Amino acid sequence: MSTTDRATLLAAFDEALQPALFKDYGPNGLQVEGRERIGKLVSGVTASLALIEAAIAAGADAIFVHHGLFWRGQDGRVTGWMKQRLARLLAHDVNLYAYHLPLDAHPVHGNNAQLARRLGWQPTGRFGEQQLGWLGEAAYEDGQALADHLAQALQRPPIAIYGPPAPIRKLAWCSGGAQGFFEGAIAAGADAFITGEISEPQAHLARECGVAFYACGHHATERYGAPALAAHVAHQLGLAHEFIEIDNPA
Repeated sequence: MSTTDRATLLAAFDEALQPALFKDYGPNGLQVEGRERIGKLVSGVTASLALIEAAIAAGADAIFVHHGLFWRGQDGRVTGWMKQRLARLLAHDVNLYAYHLPLDAHPVHGNNAQLARRLGWQPTGRFGEQQLGWLGEAAYEDGQALADHLAQALQRPPIAIYGPPAPIRKLAWCSGGAQGFFEGAIAAGADAFITGEISEPQAHLARECGVAFYACGHHATERYGAPALAAHVAHQLGLAHEFIEIDNPA
């Protein structure tokens, strides 16, 4: 197993994800500084205490996640759950790297690209704020057929809102909490929109506009990008890599 230094790993992540191109909700990059030399990289979806503990047990020198510790507008005090997570990282000298929107957007290893790969979809375009929404063609008999496919591929049934049986030919999707992209998907001519979450207004819009809406779970739609990107960078640098799944029903 090879090793690299903290700055080289950060540069590799930045080169792949180009965080400067995005207006995000928190800092992308190295969020917690740990040891200088890195040989093993663990990836996960969220920097939860459970992931941090599992990564320490697995011998990680660095952790790569989609949801980091720090977000714009949060309480900055280091107490409670924040103290617990930081204390474990600092006590074990483990680096934490986090990339949010850049990981959603990456054309090959990102959450939306990997979700499409998982579902057998071929992307054809982008839409929405910062071009984070994706478009693709499909051939589903009706809304139930798409719901069945999503349930089988993602291993959980989606919240599905659709009308009378009608073919679904154009898809729009955006992983995570992207229910606010639904109107953009409708404007883009989609027959169905797939994301992680649903809020109260989207149910009415789906029924009134005749565009199917599928909420497949925030975690379920975003558990493929982090391991794909981390594995790619680990291979480049000769590092050991392990993805650790922490189940989350949300």
